[in-house]
Amino acid sequence: MCGILAVLGCIDNSQAKRSRIIELSRRLRHRGPDWSGLHCHQDCYLAHQRLAIVDPTSGDQPLYNEDKTVVVTVNGEIYNHKQLREKLTSHQFRTGSDCEVIAHLNKTSKLHFSVNHFLSFPDVVHVHLYYHFLINMSAGELRRWYNPPWYSEHIPSTPYDPLVLREAFEKAVIKRLMTDVPFGVLLSGGLDSSLVASVASRYMLQSEAACQWGSQLHTFCIGLKGSPDLKAAREVANYLGTRHHEFHFTVQEGLDALEEVIYHTETYDVTTIRASTPMFLMSRKIKSLGVKMVLSGEGSDEIFGGYLYFHKAPNKEEFHQETCRKIKALHLYDCLRANKSTSAWGVEARVPFLDKEFINIAMSIDPEWKMVRPDLGRIEKWVLRNAFDDDQKPYLPKHILYRQKEQFSDGVGYSWIDGLKDHANEHVTDAMLMNASFVYPENTPTTKEGYYYRAIFEKFFPKNAARSTVPGGPSIACSTAKAVEWDAAWSKNPDPSGRAALGVHECAYEEAVDEKNANLINGTTTAI
Repeated sequence: MCGILAVLGCIDNSQAKRSRIIELSRRLRHRGPDWSGLHCHQDCYLAHQRLAIVDPTSGDQPLYNEDKTVVVTVNGEIYNHKQLREKLTSHQFRTGSDCEVIAHLNKTSKLHFSVNHFLSFPDVVHVHLYYHFLINMSAGELRRWYNPPWYSEHIPSTPYDPLVLREAFEKAVIKRLMTDVPFGVLLSGGLDSSLVASVASRYMLQSEAACQWGSQLHTFCIGLKGSPDLKAAREVANYLGTRHHEFHFTVQEGLDALEEVIYHTETYDVTTIRASTPMFLMSRKIKSLGVKMVLSGEGSDEIFGGYLYFHKAPNKEEFHQETCRKIKALHLYDCLRANKSTSAWGVEARVPFLDKEFINIAMSIDPEWKMVRPDLGRIEKWVLRNAFDDDQKPYLPKHILYRQKEQFSDGVGYSWIDGLKDHANEHVTDAMLMNASFVYPENTPTTKEGYYYRAIFEKFFPKNAARSTVPGGPSIACSTAKAVEWDAAWSKNPDPSGRAALGVHECAYEEAVDEKNANLINGTTTAI
């Protein structure tokens, strides 16, 4: 989870300018605390802060080809780098880094570029998603080069094959076991993280990582004492036989970390901050144990329609289009959270569900199979659950495999979100919320919690360029604004928590929740 700074078209090549670039690059050092590198060529600078996962001893960046006509800095993983090296027999490699193959592939593949061409291509739909553009400096072009079949939102018709889906996911997990440093799995006890842990544990013994770090998988979970996630994760860890690490935090500790969380995640989105805070605290604990890489379960809910509001999808066409919208926006929400919450402490998160081949297979399934159908016994993400429902060699206990979706910010303990709302109510008055449109005319916060986060964000990032990078609009249980239209009642309770999915979540809010804030925004409350 490295940090990269590129300065292009800089006519000043003085030592003072070089020092300034080093100073700016240093602000990314939390992402890559292991080494720093800087390359200057004519009017261009490439600076790199490295988090060493593969070949920690010699893989420092920037990396070069033989004659140094190609220079690369990379934030990502090349999981097939060994196979690529075998094909590049005429090339001389200087390091064991997986990323060095990019410099040598330049002249032998479609990745060709010159000193006036700059590529940004991490693992495309990854936690550091969505920088998948090619920039041609000479022509002034910005072109998207990753165009998967699902991007057009065309409705697919491939029949559902559970074994094909299972095999694709297992391959996605296995390839992400590539590491030369200690690693583990983030295990919340929900379906997605439990499947990641199950597959990783099942194939751990066969991996090269096992030769260095042993065959017992490490798993990590965080929550308030007595939270749903802690209990479920403990049960899954015992079932799989992992070495489980359980971390606790208090509401006050979470509140104390909010400013740091908003600084590192660079957002004021409510649901992202709710979920990022416990992940931020957990990442610090994980790093203290010497672990530098973790597997995580992000992306599944977007691909399979796992959020509880998908229960109200009116037809398969709208269901599929919503999943496409959710995947395209991952870099603003869950991927942003997983990326920046972990990298704040120099930990890399890898996400098997966002493997390109797996996404293509999962998104090609006729969405009729993904629809929630109580009459057929199909709950959310049934196609995924069914694919791993193996009575002969079970992956998970049945009740975990069919556990209802619990958003991370809810699963760490329901009192966490309640505590955040109470804290915001203490710091944001009714008058402040009523006048929010004057203070924040762009992307105006509609709740006291949102107002509180926005005020902290503006303290760190006061420029319009920063605030405009954060999405807005109504949301119910993490939906897009479009999906709020699926149920008229949702507009009365626009909260991103899964508990806002009234009539779906087992512990749903009362319908009167946030009614006062709604009245304030609509101007129907007269007493302040």
